[in-house]
Amino acid sequence: MSAAPSPLTAGQQARQRWIGILAEIPLPELEAAAAALPQQPGYTFLRAPEIGSALIRARSGGTGSRFNLGEMTLTRCAVRLDSGLTGFSWVAGRDRRHAELAAVFDALMQDPALSDSLDRTLITPAEQRRDAARHSMAAKAAATRVDFFTLVRGENE
Repeated sequence: MSAAPSPLTAGQQARQRWIGILAEIPLPELEAAAAALPQQPGYTFLRAPEIGSALIRARSGGTGSRFNLGEMTLTRCAVRLDSGLTGFSWVAGRDRRHAELAAVFDALMQDPALSDSLDRTLITPAEQRRDAARHSMAAKAAATRVDFFTLVRGENE
């Protein structure tokens, strides 16, 4: 049985990928990437970085009934570059600068002249580090896994 096709276009899926990665990149790395840009982009805030919270929902056992797990602090931001491109961000925590830079890089990733370079130097390396960390964590967890089994004894013989 195959999975249902995604209602998102390839471009929307790509943008969803990089927005998620930008939200996880540490601020010093975003600052360094911004400083390394050949030309600093001019931008205005459509929504200045603001701190709020979001309700986190989960499922029992990953597939069961939904329940409210709790709230999470996040910071959101929206910018418009002088070129007219618009960028958005939502980052975990209370880091206004991180949200600002993530929104700027979201807008820059939409520029065909910059997207390949930024993907190669910023997005893909961060994604690879994230995936390696997740794999390492999963391997450590798997090493502690215990398989329980039932042994049928032949007492009735």
